[in-house]
Amino acid sequence: MRRRHVVSAVVAVFLCWNVIIYLILMLRHPGKVIPPSMELDILDTGIQNQLKQNLALLSKLQSLRNETGNKPKTHSPIVLPDRKGDVHDLSKVVLPVLLIACDRVTVNRSLNQLIRLRTTKEQFPIIVSQDCAHKPTAEVIQKYVVTDNVVHIMQPNQTNMELNKKDKKFLGYYKIARHYKWALDQVFLKFNYSTVIIVEDDLDISPDFFEYFSATYPILTSDPSVWCVSAWNDNGKNGMVSEEAELLYRSDFFPGLGWMMERKTWLEIGPKWPITFWDDWMRHQDQRKDRVCIRPEICRTSTFGKKGVSKGLYFEKHLKHIKLNDQFVAFTKKNLSYLMKENYDPWFKRLVYDTPEVTVAEVMSGSKKHLKALRVTYTTKEQFKATAKKLGIMDDFKAGVPRVAYRGVVSFVHHGQRIYFAPKPDWQKYDIKWT
Repeated sequence: MRRRHVVSAVVAVFLCWNVIIYLILMLRHPGKVIPPSMELDILDTGIQNQLKQNLALLSKLQSLRNETGNKPKTHSPIVLPDRKGDVHDLSKVVLPVLLIACDRVTVNRSLNQLIRLRTTKEQFPIIVSQDCAHKPTAEVIQKYVVTDNVVHIMQPNQTNMELNKKDKKFLGYYKIARHYKWALDQVFLKFNYSTVIIVEDDLDISPDFFEYFSATYPILTSDPSVWCVSAWNDNGKNGMVSEEAELLYRSDFFPGLGWMMERKTWLEIGPKWPITFWDDWMRHQDQRKDRVCIRPEICRTSTFGKKGVSKGLYFEKHLKHIKLNDQFVAFTKKNLSYLMKENYDPWFKRLVYDTPEVTVAEVMSGSKKHLKALRVTYTTKEQFKATAKKLGIMDDFKAGVPRVAYRGVVSFVHHGQRIYFAPKPDWQKYDIKWT
């Protein structure tokens, strides 16, 4: 309604101005000479009327702005261009899912969720890449090939690797790295997809799993500082995250456990893929090159795989306590351009360093509980590890980067209060020796 009034006002101004010009021209008819002074008076009158109309319109627009300024701002759906300048129609973006499998017959648990929650098989085709040549698992997967158009591929290289005595206990990690290399080559070089979402056969997914990756796809393809989108928050345990299911971050740490990357990234890192511990290799600066991942406040995946090559390491203590998001967030209806580096960095730095600084003892005591958020400062590796253990967050580093950190800052919740565990404001870069 207000917009209609504004349009009407603009039309009225336009008509008035044309009437004035028309009168001026009509007064210039042949046989009647108008003194120049009278012409100036007429023109002056027209200009004065025009100014009054403009002032009235300006007043109306100011009033309209004041009325809308007090209302909550809404965001239009994200329409970021990619690096080629093309604007995405997200309904036409194909995001294949690569499910890495081996010898878990419970792969059906993951497949059932992926099939139930995807919107269409055309937009989210599923490729299961199986290692281990485990026949019972292959039989489970084959049922989905027939009923749900799942593609089943099998890693052909089942040879054992010659490892020294010290490394034999890591044989499983060597095979996983080999399998990932082969499977990703299939997705990008054989099937020729431009992007992929990678999951494993022991992951549960959230109701908005596909919505999340669809909405963050334009960020991945338009911001050259972003090289992956992850569904995982390493500190995402119950009680350590807020209820803000829509909250997303930039992170210098590669999280994995349900993640998306582009073909161009694979063409860069695939030829030099490591023979083992591929995820830690990706976290090294030689690969990361200061690029970041997008990650959520609340995880969009959780693992039910207690037994695996890690022998259940961290599962009882950590992984089984990860909170899986149970809400559907309509991310594709939100404007996520705040995640672009030029928007995010100045906002994030103000957010963190405008937060009151306290000691870890004050956090633990709850003496500052009346404040919405607190900042705890660290300056050394030893101080970080000791404080992290007290606060219950993960205390390790990979290539000098703390888990989930961005610009050295780890954001989490402690007893319902937001905590920013941060270096000093003049922080410049990570120390590779912190590992």
